Amino acid sequence: MIPEHNLIIPPPNQFTHEVVEDSPFYYSEPGASGTPVGALKSGTKVVLLVYDEGSYCRVADGQGLYVVVEYGRLRKL
Repeated sequence: MIPEHNLIIPPPNQFTHEVVEDSPFYYSEPGASGTPVGALKSGTKVVLLVYDEGSYCRVADGQGLYVVVEYGRLRKL
């Protein structure tokens, strides 16, 4: 079950980036366990919503899933 605060309704329909390799995602910042809750597939288009020059960023996909992924696995469209 996806936490309510990790869904954007309506989902985005314009995208800024594409996932360049399968990318594990987290609902919040990766903790000490580093256990992802899923993965975005290579080729998934996302909108970059939060990036502070660190290793991770927050994105939303076309289904409205709002998650944390590694910034290095994204390519600007």
